[in-house]
Parts: sequence; C-alpha cells; structure tokens
Amino acid sequence: MAEIVSTINAGISQKELRLLEQRDLTTTDKLLRRVIVFLPALFVLIHLAEHLFFPSNSNYKPSVAYAGLITLFLVALIIWIGFSYFSYRAFEKLRHDSALFIAIAILLTAYDIATLKTGALALPYFPWVGKVLDAMIADKSKLWECVYHSFKLLFTGYFAGVGIGLVCGILAGWSSKVQYWIQPITRVLGAIPSTTYMPIVMMLASSLFGGAAFLIGLGVWFPVTVSAMNGVQNVQKHYYEAAQTLGTNRLGILLRVVVPASMPTIFTGLTQGMSIACLTLVVAEMMGVEAGLGWYINWQKGWGDFTKMYGAIILICLTFILVNTILELIRKRVLRWQNGGI
Repeated sequence: MAEIVSTINAGISQKELRLLEQRDLTTTDKLLRRVIVFLPALFVLIHLAEHLFFPSNSNYKPSVAYAGLITLFLVALIIWIGFSYFSYRAFEKLRHDSALFIAIAILLTAYDIATLKTGALALPYFPWVGKVLDAMIADKSKLWECVYHSFKLLFTGYFAGVGIGLVCGILAGWSSKVQYWIQPITRVLGAIPSTTYMPIVMMLASSLFGGAAFLIGLGVWFPVTVSAMNGVQNVQKHYYEAAQTLGTNRLGILLRVVVPASMPTIFTGLTQGMSIACLTLVVAEMMGVEAGLGWYINWQKGWGDFTKMYGAIILICLTFILVNTILELIRKRVLRWQNGGI
C-alpha cells in the first residue's frame, strides 16, 4: 500500500495503478473476485428455473414472455462475464453491481413463490410479475399512447419551466434590480408545492393539457431559478477580472464566462426540476388530465384491473429512470471539463 501511495504522488496512469493493486492480491482474493461476478448469473438462472419448473398454484400458469425476458437478461450477463476477462473496467463494473443483481433476483424469486407458486399473496391484488408483463403486452397499444401523452405533457411543462427559470435566475443573479423582484416570488412559491394550485388552475385553464403543463412548469421554475441565481452569484471574482483584462464587454462576460461557470449549479436545479416535474405529471394526470399513464392507472383501478394498473406503474418507473439517465448523460457531457475533458 505504501508503494501505491508513493507512486500516486510521483504520477502514474490508472492502468499502472490497477496493475499495482492486482499484484498485491493473493490467489484466493483473485479467485473470490471472479466467483463474485458469476453469482448474479447463478441467481438469475435459479429464478428462471423456479418460474418454469417449480409447481404452480392451481389455475396459475408461468409466463412465457417473462421467461423469455429473464433468459435474455441471463444471456446478457453471461456475455458481460465473458467480456470482463478482457476489460478491467467491465469486470469492476460487474463486480460492483453484483450485489444489486443478486438482491433483485432473490426478491423476484420470493415474490414469484408467494404469488404464482403458492398463492400466499392472492389475486387480484397481488399478480405475479409474469402476469403483469403479459397484461402490458396485451394492452401495449393503449400503453404506448399513454406514454406518448405523458412525454408530451412532461416535456412541454419542463422545457417551459426551464426556459423561464434560466432567464429569471441568470438575470436575478446578474442584476440586483432584477433580484429585488424575483427573490420575493421564489420565497413565496418555493414553500408551496405546485400541485396545491391544481383546483384553481384546472378551473381557469382553457384546456386540461394547458393547465397541467402550467403546473409542471411552475414546479420546475422554482429550483431552476434558484440554482441559476446562486450559480451566477457564486462565480469567482478572478473570472471577471480575467475577462475584463481581455477586453470582454458585460454581455460577453455574462454569456461566455458567468453562464458556463454556473453550469454545475444550474444542472443541480435541472435535476431537481425533473423530479418535481415527474411527480406533478402523475398527480395532474390522476386528478384532471384525460390521457397519460397517471390517467391509465386511475382508469384500471376503477375497473378493478390491478394487473394492468401495476403494469402502468412499472412503465412510469422505467420512463422516469430513462429520463433522468438521459439528463445525467447530458450533464456529464456538458460538464466534462470538470474532469479535464475537452
């Protein structure tokens, strides 16, 4: 370990550091690290075998589509394991995620046994995962239509809130006169969730879509405005001095120095705004809008079809994970200069 620390101070590449770390491992340690990456595939295989071959409760049948999905995931894991022999990064990523994959496989197996195999958790309130997947496939056209409406509403409100929030926040951080008017508004609106205004907005709005988009935009506006304002105000003084030395005018300093330097803080507000937008979207669709995944959940709950209701909930989770993943990738791309990227 002392040798590793001394070489870090001397300056070495990440590849050389990895070789030093591996050199300190014993044969048992290396074998254990390899066994760990095989465990997720083993537990997924056990879950697949349990789903297909373990006797099911009377009148309950395993899902072929679900078994196919688990098989695809198992094949992907096996390919990942094979690739990890040639890529240290892939090996470390798989080793890091192994515990999570194992926990998910155990949870799915336990739930499958409690529902499909034994009926301890009975229908209609507790359908097994395969039954939910089959219901989603059977009603895929309606679900895709609802996903489209949800995305349309989400991004309409989100981008409107982001655009107005960036303008308000940057100008408030740049000008004390603008801040004089903006800051009291943020203090009042920031303490009240945007969904509180839903009855008033839905009553006054010319359309349900417009009212819901306004609520989403209002919820996004606050964190984006505050983060942009704080980001501009916290730009280090020597950035201004360097720009003025180069003869940059005030507008140039704002656009070329202040805004780029504020981006890390601004992206924090963008991420918070997306979380608020997703929450407001579901509430608005459940309470007023006549389309979208939130509306679909209420619709199926009203008919007592809990299987399709759970399918829509899963789809909402996957949709929001996808949106936040894309936003995180954009953040890493825009802020790559923080890690020395160009």
